[in-house]
Amino acid sequence: MRHPTTAFEIAWDLGFDLAGVAPLAPPARASEFQAWLDAGRHGSMDYLERQRERIVSPAAVLPGARSLLVVGLGHSRPAIELEGGARVARYAAGRDYHNYIGKRLRKLGKRLAAEGYGSPQRGIVDAGPLLERSHAAEAGIGAESKAGNLLAPVLGPWFFLGELLIGEELEPGPAEQLSLPNCGTCTACIEVCPTQAIVAPGEIDARRCISYLTIENRGAIPLEFREGLGPWVFGCDLCSEVCPWGSKAPDHSERFGTHEVLEADGQGGPLVRWLAEGEAFSQTFNGSPLQRPKREGLARNAAIVLGNLPSEMGRDSLLRALQFDPSPIVRGSSAWSLSHAHRQDAGVRDALESALGRESDSAAALELRQALDKD
Repeated sequence: MRHPTTAFEIAWDLGFDLAGVAPLAPPARASEFQAWLDAGRHGSMDYLERQRERIVSPAAVLPGARSLLVVGLGHSRPAIELEGGARVARYAAGRDYHNYIGKRLRKLGKRLAAEGYGSPQRGIVDAGPLLERSHAAEAGIGAESKAGNLLAPVLGPWFFLGELLIGEELEPGPAEQLSLPNCGTCTACIEVCPTQAIVAPGEIDARRCISYLTIENRGAIPLEFREGLGPWVFGCDLCSEVCPWGSKAPDHSERFGTHEVLEADGQGGPLVRWLAEGEAFSQTFNGSPLQRPKREGLARNAAIVLGNLPSEMGRDSLLRALQFDPSPIVRGSSAWSLSHAHRQDAGVRDALESALGRESDSAAALELRQALDKD
């Protein structure tokens, strides 16, 4: 069994903040993960069910691999508040971390190969079939929290994970022995969640989580959670923001920069632009994590948040979307926001009634009737 000192040194040289090795074996949380799937708490993330066998048996991910090198990269930065008060998760403010970390993992693999580390290799950033937080905890680089994330010294919850499967048997453990955080009796993350997504310490019902609802969910956001979204148009940082272990994390804004789509324009802010975004969506959001929910999902989110943060420009934008948006999900979300925040404004009820008269989609028509019935 080879000691991974050289691997750790290369990882640090490439800018990673944390490194450790986990055995390429079923993750410690495999049974909890399977129970979570069986309970349907993954929502519409069907890929997790399809990849179930490989996730609980990671040796099947890459035949011939023998160890899992886990790395962490801090992304802590000041809170992101857009013009008009909307918010996006801090990690999403800059360039897409998948590309950023993926390039460094490839460099790590090449340099390890040059040092005689065995093949094959495969790098994974978030989207691969691994229960990465469980493996990272086994590698000793962080401790699992009551919010379902991983806590590291200094960085708290503000870091990304990446993994490199390699065909070399390495001694398990962290690059350095860390005094890992402990949640103790703290329940701040559970108490702050506006949709009660943390159903038990360390157990998240994704179907209630704002991050899932605004990013992974491809349909309409359930009515009972829309007000709970508050200002969050993409992701949510609340459980991380109240965690005392991340309160002194360094500012790593320069690592990922700030994407131009977040810039203020004095014309109602990004939400008005995002709701009106059309065929140029992919070009406008090129390189940004905000592409993930696609045009329809981000416009849906913008419509709902404009209802939670009402303004005159926002109302006008919602009225245009109600009439012209090609997506029935966006039209329905716009109807909800107009009724939620502007139902007493002149012309809004007439606009809703007119929209109902021409609506051909049954789900959007139901939303319109519900919006009108709120009066």
